[in-house]
Amino acid sequence: MREFRPEEGVIEAGPGVQQPSRLVHRDDARGVYLYHGDCLAVLDVLAARHPGGVFDLIFADPPYFLSNGGVTCQAGRRVKVDKGTWDKSRGAEENHHFNREWLRRCQALLKPHGTLWVSGTHHVIFSVGYAMQELGMKVLNQITWQKPNPPPNLACRYFTHSTETVLWAARDAKSRHCFNYAEMKRSNGGKQMKDVWSFTAPKGEEKAHGRHPTQKPLALLDRIVRAASREGDLILDPFLGSGTTAIAAVRAGRKCVGVESDAAHAELACHRLAEALRPRPVQSELPDLRPGPG
Repeated sequence: MREFRPEEGVIEAGPGVQQPSRLVHRDDARGVYLYHGDCLAVLDVLAARHPGGVFDLIFADPPYFLSNGGVTCQAGRRVKVDKGTWDKSRGAEENHHFNREWLRRCQALLKPHGTLWVSGTHHVIFSVGYAMQELGMKVLNQITWQKPNPPPNLACRYFTHSTETVLWAARDAKSRHCFNYAEMKRSNGGKQMKDVWSFTAPKGEEKAHGRHPTQKPLALLDRIVRAASREGDLILDPFLGSGTTAIAAVRAGRKCVGVESDAAHAELACHRLAEALRPRPVQSELPDLRPGPG
């Protein structure tokens, strides 16, 4: 199994691919590479270069297909939930076909004992789970991410949505997946960690460089990365968004490859990553020996 090397130049769009792709961030020292372009095209090129798989962990936050004229509440105001053409539903069959295609490519890029994490609401997660079964993956856990501060329900016709599901699956039934049980137990006060996690939405400092409509909290990705990978492992995010996965990976001593189709969001990810990697001033622990007033 060869060491990962980034694909340089332009990756041309083929049949069914939306746009050319190119490498927009390269950090060989830390092993971080970000692409702007179509994830299917990038994954095809990487799979051809690494036929035996190359990634230890993949996190994916695919389109939820919610941008169909609905409304939600944001900062106390009624706003449309249309996030972009990438989030528009194309019907149940087409949506499921897309999920199966990107999942198939991710499965091929996993190492034999690698795992895949996928987040989603009920709009998409059942399709993802079914596609995983079709492809012979082994579902390990269904994590419920509980949001203590969800937006209020404006329609008042159903319960307020306050959770998302994160599916954790191994490449296949023979995979001996990594799970850092002791670290998770230690971080949970010495108790076994359960499959219901509570995290607030991304905090203000996580959006200092701009906003992404489906941005995940850094704390969520930090837990996923630390739970199912080891230092030095290589992580993939095919729907990188604002770059949270890459930041979590680097902070935990992992490497990362990300793909983002939206130019503005790809630029946002690069800015956030640069900020996260910027050296922080070292605070001196020596006492202040300067004479005081008088």
